[in-house]
Amino acid sequence: MSEEDRTTLKYLVNGPEDGPVLVLGPALGTTWHMWDRQIPELSRHWRVLRFDLPGHGGAPAHPASSVADLADRLLATLDQLGIERFGYAGCSIGGAVGAELALRHPHRVGSLALVSSSPRFGTADSFRQRGVVVRTNGLDPIARATPERWFTPAFAAAQPAIVDWAVQMVRTTDPGCYIAACEALAAFDIRPELGRIGVPTLVVAGADDQVTPAADARVLVAGIADARLALVPGASHLAPVEQPMAVTDLLVRHFSSSWQSSDQPTGMTLTGMTSTGVTAAPVPPLRPVGATPASGSEAAGFAEFAESVPEPLLDARADAYDQGIKVRREVLGDAHVDRAQSLADEFTGDFQDFLTRYAWGEVWTRPGIDRRTRSVVTLTALAARGHLDELASHTRAALRNGLTPTEIKEVLLHTGVYCGVAAANSAFAVAQRIIREETSPEG
Repeated sequence: MSEEDRTTLKYLVNGPEDGPVLVLGPALGTTWHMWDRQIPELSRHWRVLRFDLPGHGGAPAHPASSVADLADRLLATLDQLGIERFGYAGCSIGGAVGAELALRHPHRVGSLALVSSSPRFGTADSFRQRGVVVRTNGLDPIARATPERWFTPAFAAAQPAIVDWAVQMVRTTDPGCYIAACEALAAFDIRPELGRIGVPTLVVAGADDQVTPAADARVLVAGIADARLALVPGASHLAPVEQPMAVTDLLVRHFSSSWQSSDQPTGMTLTGMTSTGVTAAPVPPLRPVGATPASGSEAAGFAEFAESVPEPLLDARADAYDQGIKVRREVLGDAHVDRAQSLADEFTGDFQDFLTRYAWGEVWTRPGIDRRTRSVVTLTALAARGHLDELASHTRAALRNGLTPTEIKEVLLHTGVYCGVAAANSAFAVAQRIIREETSPEG
């Protein structure tokens, strides 16, 4: 196992020491044991390295802030072992890590398999709301809903022991690390970048998967130049567990055909042994998407405007809006922001732009206090002034920013003392309704 620190991951290795390295990435809420049924066959051909996500399976509970952070920790682990080139297969968030590696470190990944994966997992709001549920209720409600998300009904009925094992995997995960992984998935979206993945890629989808349906797999195949799709009948989200033989056969065929020896090894080593290199396909250049050339008069007009405004001011205005819309979505949720923008017209559009730039891009992004504290201040001000519609939105935001229902209750009690009982009474009614909606367990 790796050193238990914040920069590496807990891992397990099987297979011949001089074999080419194949890395297996787990799904959210699972451990490396989700790949147990694949190991006997895969380890005949490759040196197989499995890893656990932070806080999963007894791994050190150091939450990862993003999928890129997980990819960096995996690379640091491989670097400690002297592994330069490797094949990679990952399930769900494990697939996201593999795609991130293929995008950011294409020289390291020789071949890729994305199992039950997606270029964007559901919606950002759904994962942030799941984090709220876990923060409020713990992981037990998520664990109890696991069978219907991970397995087909027929498998769940026929294999109760495996279902119980899956539930316990989720239940024993560190809640903070699970919430951090939900936040990482909420921010993950590589749809515009798929064309830059240049390694041979197998996309595996369970035919009955409702978490990452076949439509998501087809988006991956359509966007990645050298990709092919395999649908696994009778499988839901955790296809390697539900249909182990089919998934194993697909992986063996894919990595055997795409794993080509090189006359000049690249120095992939493990415990002092050197294996052959892996030949990766060339990475196609990134092309701008959706760019519309400006007409001559428009281009001239913009050039004249740009010359009259100092460059730092142009950059600052663009940065303020970009930062603002990002933070506004993270705090209030995509659904709220999309609704506000869809209702904006010629009369209200400038006000929406003002809110995004000033409130969200310049005030909410200031480093002086954190988002939890800003939520406390915002709830107090809205309750005191009786702005109940905004209070509803910001109660949801407070939960997403890490406040618990108990902490929100204390804020409103304090508000009642200093801002009036009537204001607090109305605020409690609104907050109670929102908290019940947001913290109801899934399923």
